[in-house]
Amino acid sequence: MRIKTRTRLAVLMVLAVSIALPAYAQETLWNELNEKVTALYEQGRYAEAATIAKEALKVAEDTFGPDNPNVATALNNLAGLYQAQERYAEAEPLYQRALAIREEALGREDPGVATLLNNLAELYRAEGRYAEAEPLYKRALAIDEKALGKDDPGVATDLNNLALLYYSQGKYAEAEPLYQRALVIWEKALGRNDPQVATASNHLAELYRAQGKYVEAELLYRRAVRIWERTLGRNDPQVAIAYNNLADLYRVQGKYASAETSYKSALAIMEKTLGPDHPEVAASLNNLAGVYQAQRKYAEAESLYQQALAIVKKTLGPDHPYMAASLINLAGVYQAQGKYAEAESLYQQALAIAKKTLGPDHPKVATVLEKMARFYKKAGKQEEAEKFEEQAKAIRSKPQ
Repeated sequence: MRIKTRTRLAVLMVLAVSIALPAYAQETLWNELNEKVTALYEQGRYAEAATIAKEALKVAEDTFGPDNPNVATALNNLAGLYQAQERYAEAEPLYQRALAIREEALGREDPGVATLLNNLAELYRAEGRYAEAEPLYKRALAIDEKALGKDDPGVATDLNNLALLYYSQGKYAEAEPLYQRALVIWEKALGRNDPQVATASNHLAELYRAQGKYVEAELLYRRAVRIWERTLGRNDPQVAIAYNNLADLYRVQGKYASAETSYKSALAIMEKTLGPDHPEVAASLNNLAGVYQAQRKYAEAESLYQQALAIVKKTLGPDHPYMAASLINLAGVYQAQGKYAEAESLYQQALAIAKKTLGPDHPKVATVLEKMARFYKKAGKQEEAEKFEEQAKAIRSKPQ
């Protein structure tokens, strides 16, 4: 489970009450709850935030009417919280309804429509539905270029999102000029030391890392670290993200000592700023455990994987997709030690969670099946391995 730059929720919410309040009072209450939900989101308490978001949606509908743009905002926010929990089937109709409301209220060429197109496209990208995501990203880009101008920072965001889609598909040649153009726009509009420029540098570095261009990647990662430390402070979570990504770069090159140092820096920042039980702390623990595992320091890796698993279970629940990822990580370290019985049980639990939460034909389910096939081969169970390989191939062969 790697750390990625987080998206932020838009402004939200209002708790439903049993008495009628004047419209002004309801709007004031809505704003107060917006702040509460945003705070819960930042703490990784997505389920609690979603409960309030549902109440907010009801109040928005009662206060403003079902087709008001404020209702679209409430729908978008609830969808974003479901998406953060990878509850994609629940998020999709909310984004779609929000998009329809904004198109009707604001017109199909309004930048507010582009925002929702991006959000729905990101949902599809996360699900591996790339063919459905691409036209939405492109339409959002066209809207913002026309409404805002080709050098507007909003256009840079659209370029970045489309580039991420291509990156996710391994289409690096298509992604690179989009990332580069986004970086140039942000540098020109915001200055070379703006935090958004650091984000863009980080994204381009990720692309270069994936291409094996390690020198270019390291320069950009270090630039992101410098900018974020200078502008946000040394203990900001964004600095932790930069250290984590820099550590990933060292890890793939086998520079384990440097990777360990950077992962520990990221973990310390996350624990200090987000608290010891935040999901991103679990991600940092997983990353550090991975570098120990790569060095065959299995005892250290196992301990950290178990800590991460406990955090995910506590904060996100036993059936969250991150539980599946954490179980697979722990299974991997057992497998490496030849503890096949313990590993097999964890793989089976992970597969059950992935199927339940994502659906039986999700690409991530195929990934779990492929890992299990490799496990059974290693354990000398060829028949079982072939069964899981065939299941994975069947999923991969279906259009996403």
